[in-house]
Amino acid sequence: MKIFNPATEELIREVETDSSGSLQEKLDLLRGGLASWRRLSIERRVHPFLKFGELLEKNRETLARTLTLEMGKPIRESQNELAGAGGRVRFFVEQAASILRTRTVHEESGMKELLSFDPLGVVAHISPWNYPYLVGMNILPPALIAGNAVLYKPSEFATLTGLEISKLLWEAGVPQEVFQPVIGAGDIGELLLELPLDGFFFTGSYRTGRRIAEVVGPKMVPIGMELGGKDPLYIAEDSEDIGSVAAAAVEGAFYNNGQSCCAVERIYLHKGVYDTFLKEFLKRVKKLRVGDPLDPLTTQGPLARPVHLDFLSSQVNDALSKGGTLLAGGKRIGKRGAFFEPTVFADANHSMSLMKEETFGPVIGIQKVVDDDEAIRWMNDTDYGLTASVFSEDEGRARKILGQIDVGTGYWNCCDRVSPNLPWSGRKHSGFGWTLSDLGFFPFIRPKAFHLRRP
Repeated sequence: MKIFNPATEELIREVETDSSGSLQEKLDLLRGGLASWRRLSIERRVHPFLKFGELLEKNRETLARTLTLEMGKPIRESQNELAGAGGRVRFFVEQAASILRTRTVHEESGMKELLSFDPLGVVAHISPWNYPYLVGMNILPPALIAGNAVLYKPSEFATLTGLEISKLLWEAGVPQEVFQPVIGAGDIGELLLELPLDGFFFTGSYRTGRRIAEVVGPKMVPIGMELGGKDPLYIAEDSEDIGSVAAAAVEGAFYNNGQSCCAVERIYLHKGVYDTFLKEFLKRVKKLRVGDPLDPLTTQGPLARPVHLDFLSSQVNDALSKGGTLLAGGKRIGKRGAFFEPTVFADANHSMSLMKEETFGPVIGIQKVVDDDEAIRWMNDTDYGLTASVFSEDEGRARKILGQIDVGTGYWNCCDRVSPNLPWSGRKHSGFGWTLSDLGFFPFIRPKAFHLRRP
């Protein structure tokens, strides 16, 4: 498989892909190593992740450069991602013993009731390209610490990063007999789905997630799906510091070039702040710097997938044909590299693709509303249900609005934020299951109840 730099279109490296034969060999290896791994104490399984966190920090510059070269993320964002990944590793290390320990839940009249947890077995983690370290750390530490073995398939657009993660896990002390990478594109992913695994955990698009669910469903094993989003942001008329609100909205919409499941993809403005916000928003969009992602001053690199340029162009053309007002951007930049201008539409409406279909790129639509009720109606007018944001001076008002939006995460005066302390979950086409928080181990374990009566 050839790996190209999306900024320069130059070949970075060729890597050998897996086959049906090598997948079976890796599965046999993991089946063989599973029993001894799960018999280890929680502390022994935690120990490699202490070292792994240190290795992420020690190698941050090199790892960030590799990530930027193969998927186009600006180097500062790659460095930030690695820092965040280290924080998630520490979170799971600190939580493991209290969550996974066997506990007495009730004891009375000679009867003791115990709760323990078993690992699922050998599970697959099918990981995305947009945040390979962060999403990887949502799955790999809790799955492995809980006693599972993992077949880890990085995206073909983040293969080198996936290989780096694998190398560092082994170096940190995770046995190769319980962790193996799977290298390849969609055809290898299809082969992975056919294996008799004990769980499948996927992060990516709704379309691919639906395909995985259709194939894996009859196996009757746990499935976790973190899928896409069409995340709305509403700005109420009582917002006072519109400049700060605009800055937050720009970051939410254009960080990682909008290639985030929780990126702000549509903005609803109360009519009382419409003109003021547009002015402040555009002022900041025009300061975004598109260019070489290895340049520390660059804010916008290329798209990770060059094929996506055509989809963004189609959304722009659709919005223009339906009355949208193009305020910034709207087209590809140059002929070399997958660069697209940061694009802003005013006068957007829900007949337009950019307000309904996941964009996953640097294109945003802005729509005027007359009150909170209209905002709620449009915010809920979507097949997705990942996150929603409300900017207002009134927390009670914001929470009332967010309480009526069918999403897994609500933000007040912030957006595009993930914390290891809170669960990450989607609704509708944004998926099912969850990761992170003190619940983050539970997708990878099965409870076992013991009823113990003394003679």
